[in-house]
Amino acid sequence: MGIGISRRDDYKRHSARARKSPRWAAVRFEAKRRDGFRCVSCGTSMRLEVDHKIPVRDAPELAYELSNLQTLCLPCHSRKTKTEVGFGLPTIPGKDAWKKLVKELANPNQSKERLCLNL
Repeated sequence: MGIGISRRDDYKRHSARARKSPRWAAVRFEAKRRDGFRCVSCGTSMRLEVDHKIPVRDAPELAYELSNLQTLCLPCHSRKTKTEVGFGLPTIPGKDAWKKLVKELANPNQSKERLCLNL
């Protein structure tokens, strides 16, 4: 990866080559048809995209292989991509509790008694 290029940009660059190909529209349609025009993760039929199970960056030879494609809705696809580029890493222990406490302290409508119980 070059200087100034994030992992997310790197993913976009590689998959853009496949998406710009005239072959992509046909393979994309076949993947959606095979999956019943539903997200294979959650089952919705809204905002569908076709995802490479193994990213094009890692296996460019599988870019048009139907077996490497899956239909995902936008939220499921975003979640998968975030994990792949490192944004979905496990949280630090106690981080959620800290975020909750900060949120509660920032809310001036909460009673002092409730705040003391959370400490």
